[in-house]
Amino acid sequence: MTAGEADGGGRLFPTRPFVGASIAVIRGDRVLLAARANEPMRGVWTLPGGLVEAGEALAEAALRELSEEVGLTAEVVGVLSPTEIIVRDEAGRARHHYVVHPHAALWCGGEPVAGPEALGVRWAKLGEIAGLATTPGLIGTLQEAFARVGDRGEARP
Repeated sequence: MTAGEADGGGRLFPTRPFVGASIAVIRGDRVLLAARANEPMRGVWTLPGGLVEAGEALAEAALRELSEEVGLTAEVVGVLSPTEIIVRDEAGRARHHYVVHPHAALWCGGEPVAGPEALGVRWAKLGEIAGLATTPGLIGTLQEAFARVGDRGEARP
């Protein structure tokens, strides 16, 4: 058992939620998705993102995770509504608990390449996402991201 697990800081059965940041990168009429390589929810499609480090602003964390996970750059347009992910065990205990703060962003450059935290990456139209296995609340977050970006998303190459 690590020190973090001994004091309740482990990711399994945490004593408090973990704070995460994610980023909905819009490129024209598509958004970048990544298939999770790690549990919980390995293999499901979601936004690039991860845990916020101490002293790091939410938008900084989202951009860092984007660069680390898929090698892209983007311009953050705004913060979206948070998503809470709670996965319970058979007894009802919180096995995982994350509060994720997504951001809407415009693609600035680069082509995505799946890093060690992603099984794959893809650009997808909003209408294609309903047929994919996704993290909870993803479609609502993406609808909000497209609305937030508005016409600015079409102005990019």
